[in-house]
Amino acid sequence: MKVVVRGPALTRTGYGEHCRFVLRALRTQENIDIYLIPVNWGQSNWVWENNEERQWIDEIVRKTANYAQQNGQYDISIQVTIPNEWQKMAPVNIGVTAGIETTKVAPIWLEKANQMDKVITISEHSKQVLLNTSYEGVDRSTGQKAFLKCVKDVAIVHYPVKHYDNVDLDLNLNTKFNFLTVAQWGPRKNIGNTINWFVEEFIDNPDAGLVVKTFVKGGSLIDRKHIVREVSNILKKYDNRQCKIYLLHGDMSEEEMHSLYTHKNIHCLVSLTHGEGFGLPLFEAAYSGLPVLATDWSGHLDFLYKPTKDKKSKEKLRPHFAKVEFDLQPVQPGAVWDGVVQKDSLWAYPQQGSYKMKLRDVYKNHGRYKSQAKKLQKWILESFTEEQQFEKLKYCLKEYIEEIDIDEWLVKLEEESISYG
Repeated sequence: MKVVVRGPALTRTGYGEHCRFVLRALRTQENIDIYLIPVNWGQSNWVWENNEERQWIDEIVRKTANYAQQNGQYDISIQVTIPNEWQKMAPVNIGVTAGIETTKVAPIWLEKANQMDKVITISEHSKQVLLNTSYEGVDRSTGQKAFLKCVKDVAIVHYPVKHYDNVDLDLNLNTKFNFLTVAQWGPRKNIGNTINWFVEEFIDNPDAGLVVKTFVKGGSLIDRKHIVREVSNILKKYDNRQCKIYLLHGDMSEEEMHSLYTHKNIHCLVSLTHGEGFGLPLFEAAYSGLPVLATDWSGHLDFLYKPTKDKKSKEKLRPHFAKVEFDLQPVQPGAVWDGVVQKDSLWAYPQQGSYKMKLRDVYKNHGRYKSQAKKLQKWILESFTEEQQFEKLKYCLKEYIEEIDIDEWLVKLEEESISYG
């Protein structure tokens, strides 16, 4: 069985990690011949670690290039990208996406999803938005009213936890209590308000710090200068500020990131995100045992709400993080992305007062939040194992892992006049 994966497997992005997860899962499956078509993801950096997995991926890429020169055909394609890029590449096509951060998806996402045999996404939020988005129009061939919606089966396969050895990190923090935010600088991650409102809450507190791990497009010196300028513009209006802002810029290895989440001088991860398909940094912090303070909306709720039994032994999902209240409002014009982020879609706007109140509460009652975080960590480590998520993905593929008639598919493809690449 020849399975080709198309996605940004070599990039340091959420989609890149998602793609590598799919490859790892396939690697555990017998009788599958794996191929890989790597693609870029924006201007993000590429994975630079020269480890066994990277060598294995490079070998697959070379094999795929040679096979393409022979006009080789595949039995199944698994495409880990935004749905705009999905295409019919094989008799069976599976689309895998994570990036649904608002209340609706673009029409092209629905059209492409309906061309797939199966759709896999990363969270309950993403699944529900994909299934609940619909558009009304007119069928050009009949003139009749028509509705566009996703009619294909949508499955959820989460990211798995990963295990790392700690490495020494010299953060040079001279504040006693430090919050951490990890995000790419841009409209959706809301880092500006994260910094502004933190400073306003702790402006006269020399013991409070906020570590900002961020970048715009990569780890270049130009990028760093841009980030420094942005942060400086925010801070220059606070002349009497005693709290500290620390900037971490550029690439860090997975081991270094894990060591950041578990560092003795880092006390809580904060995220004022407008919306997440899943929220990988939030997930990594949570399964590392770090308390989390975050917007109470979208994909990260899958792992920040833990099943807990009440006094009557009924199981309910309860928040195990400092949740920030929000208002659902239209996305900012600067965040609209044609074919991806719809201008008439909504996302969460965290409330300033709620954020400041939770910051203060975590600062004053850190022991309680740490205890809560440890309970959440234990549950995540038990419920999001690599083996469990591998099995979920394998189950999605199970019905397709059988003999497929390539010649029959090619005839059908020609009849439908579908072009593919």
